[in-house]
Amino acid sequence: HVLKCCQRVLAWVPVAFIALVVAWSYYAYVVELCVCESMGRVASAGFVYLVVFHLSFFMFVWSYWKTIFTSPASPSNEFCLSKADKEQYEKEERPESQQEILRRAAKDLPIYTTTASRAIRYCDRCQLIKPDRCHHCSACDICVLKMDHHCPWVNNCVGFSNYKFFLLFLMYSLLYCLFVAATVLQYFIKFWTNELPDTIPQFHNSTNAKFHVLFLFFVAAMFFISILSLFSYHCWLVGKNRSTIETFRAPTFRNGPDKNGFSLGCSKNLREVFGDEKKYWLLPIFTSLGDGCNFPTRLVIMDPEQVTVPSQNEAAKSSGSNQSFPTRPLSESQNRLLASDCQWVESGPEEESVKTG
Repeated sequence: HVLKCCQRVLAWVPVAFIALVVAWSYYAYVVELCVCESMGRVASAGFVYLVVFHLSFFMFVWSYWKTIFTSPASPSNEFCLSKADKEQYEKEERPESQQEILRRAAKDLPIYTTTASRAIRYCDRCQLIKPDRCHHCSACDICVLKMDHHCPWVNNCVGFSNYKFFLLFLMYSLLYCLFVAATVLQYFIKFWTNELPDTIPQFHNSTNAKFHVLFLFFVAAMFFISILSLFSYHCWLVGKNRSTIETFRAPTFRNGPDKNGFSLGCSKNLREVFGDEKKYWLLPIFTSLGDGCNFPTRLVIMDPEQVTVPSQNEAAKSSGSNQSFPTRPLSESQNRLLASDCQWVESGPEEESVKTG
């Protein structure tokens, strides 16, 4: 118990470090730069800097707060085994018998992916059948819906419930660092070359202010470069409708592993994360489509990276030897996403069919 408590406390160290850096950057920019600069030659420039700075600072802190304190979404109770099935599963020692119990329990669940060995994905720790794109986080010790990764900088799992907040956090932190670095650059050059005019004595004679402004530029530029690569990577993931886990290990469908199995096209992939109403896209409020337990899939994938598309005969042949997949009406959000495009309709082994739009 003591070890777990220490582990939980230490997990907040990266978050505390970011909070301290952000608090210091606020002081350095507002007090040491804008206030002194506004008391100098150009008061209007300092006022404009303050307005833009506080706007970007507020959106950055808001999205960061939501990413940290939004609890990861877990599977609903329908994915848990019944008491009788759980007792029977624990008594069985043969994997084949355990899989038979899981198949029987999952026949009415919206599950279309399996393990690489074609087994039902089951979490022994949480004792539940994993929905599609759900994974167990060892740090949080829970199964997380559409888990992307566990981020130590937010001390939280990034998944279905807060993935939009995480993307906005990256975007606003990127804009925050860019704005700070761009506006501090002119003072950084003047401080470095000792060319700051005497008309701003607060800067010219203050070693403390000089240190803050010089260090502020270095920190903002460093964070901008590091966050830019991470934000670009996640923008690419959103366009492909993949998680970080799915990039390294493609989900296995009834026709085999398919890294593009959940891709509906760039526009619909974007709407799946940010929602239908564009006016809420830039606000850290939850607008993602679906329930996180089931996602629209299609066998025919219009993706340039997909060199070959399996034919209907090949799909039927590859699926005939596997266990049956359940049928479940798509939710309203999924129907909107699929619209009139190609749709993969899953059914039992006696009625295997692939419908194309």
